[in-house]
Amino acid sequence: MSSSVLSPAAWLRGSRRPTWLSDPKVLRTEVLAGLVVALALIPEAISFSIIAGVDPAIGLFASFTMAVTIAVVGGRPAMISAATGAVALVIAPLNREHGFGYLVAAVILAGVLQIVLGALGVAKLMRFVPRSVMVGFVNSLAILIFMAQVPEMTNVPWPVYPLIAAGLALMVFFPKVTKVIPAPLVSIVILTVVTVAAGIAVPAVGDKGDLPSSLPVPGLPDVPFTLDTLTTIAPYALAMALVGLMESLMTAKLVDDITDTHSSKTRESIGQGIANIVTGFFGGMGGCAMIGQTMINVRVSGARTRLSTFLAGALLMVLCVVFGPVVSDIPMAALVAVMVMVSVATFDWHSIAPKTLKRMPAGEITVMAVTVVCVVATHNLAIGVVVGSITAMVIFAKRVAHLAEVTAVTDPDGGTVVYRVTGELFFASSNDLVGQFGYATDPDKVVIDLSAAHIWDASSVSALDAIETKYAQRGKSVEIIGLNEPSARIHRRLSGELASH
Repeated sequence: MSSSVLSPAAWLRGSRRPTWLSDPKVLRTEVLAGLVVALALIPEAISFSIIAGVDPAIGLFASFTMAVTIAVVGGRPAMISAATGAVALVIAPLNREHGFGYLVAAVILAGVLQIVLGALGVAKLMRFVPRSVMVGFVNSLAILIFMAQVPEMTNVPWPVYPLIAAGLALMVFFPKVTKVIPAPLVSIVILTVVTVAAGIAVPAVGDKGDLPSSLPVPGLPDVPFTLDTLTTIAPYALAMALVGLMESLMTAKLVDDITDTHSSKTRESIGQGIANIVTGFFGGMGGCAMIGQTMINVRVSGARTRLSTFLAGALLMVLCVVFGPVVSDIPMAALVAVMVMVSVATFDWHSIAPKTLKRMPAGEITVMAVTVVCVVATHNLAIGVVVGSITAMVIFAKRVAHLAEVTAVTDPDGGTVVYRVTGELFFASSNDLVGQFGYATDPDKVVIDLSAAHIWDASSVSALDAIETKYAQRGKSVEIIGLNEPSARIHRRLSGELASH
């Protein structure tokens, strides 16, 4: 068999022989993790459906198809993709103004765009995300997860609070007894049994909306297939594609760090597109990686393979269709406790420790803070990452700009002056370069030694041209020496071609 062909069993693992096939312990962990995630997905999918302005079943169908599809075609094992708030916010105006058919069409187009962007190598842009932005991303994620639980803890019956406290206590202390069964699952089951048996009246999953009673069926979006439709949905589809890829790639990188493994970001980008296309044809609202649910799966439950992702989607539908009445009785307090525990576990407490802050450069702290503030203010992780990355680049450019230095040495006979330029020459540092030469007082022969410098852009070449022009106007010659090959190449190509006309 060709090395490029995966056996059916390997589809859910991405390797020749999935570990869960031969290791019962791994199989148990993956199955139970998938069950916990499926339970936690239900109220969130319903909430995101409400944000998007669609029936709760639409969000649940999207979570089912996204998870099952990405388990097969995605690039990051154990990551959970489903209906998300970020996508819901993007497509809600389209659904409100044009109807559900246009929303579905936009989801399908967004999937196509994600495949194209993935094939073009958009995942490589992740290398430009600094560590300080990643830390800010993680911390703001933890804050958002906690903030999302606040509405479930306000204006509710008083028994909700002891139930949440009990759920947290169970998740803290139960692992000390055994880790065979995930503590979140134990917490959900015990709190559900207690509230039902004692007849405690608290908000339950069923209060969020009706669960579907059948599986989704495929179909085409109910829209006219015209250019007008395309121009209507294109802006929303592009926004959804970019936001979805940003959150998915950031989540994949986070899981890479947690599990100390590598994943294919290009495959994940294309996989997200395929999953959204499938979801669209099944009438779902689309989605992307769910960071909170992924943390439940990977960090809290210990899942590491595609099986947990697949089962999270499959069990979601089983719970809704087969066990709907039982699931409807799960108290929201149990799921709130799980998400609060996830937020605490996700936050990078080391990053804000006084000892860390004392050692960290001010610029790094600023970038982390800007990322957190932007994400929390906008409730959009993608915006925070972009603003944080731009801030980091500006701080870096400002820092590097001061590293370009010019020193002059005049020959004993006074006939030649040698300027030695040290540092990186680019738009920020080269702007000050022109003013560091003594055009009027220098001798007739000027040598500019760039052996300790590097030319990065057209701005630097233009600055060197301006220096030569100023000397030429005074009848003095300039010789540039020491260029390394990349610098010499860009200088040869652009020198004399940048003067304005």
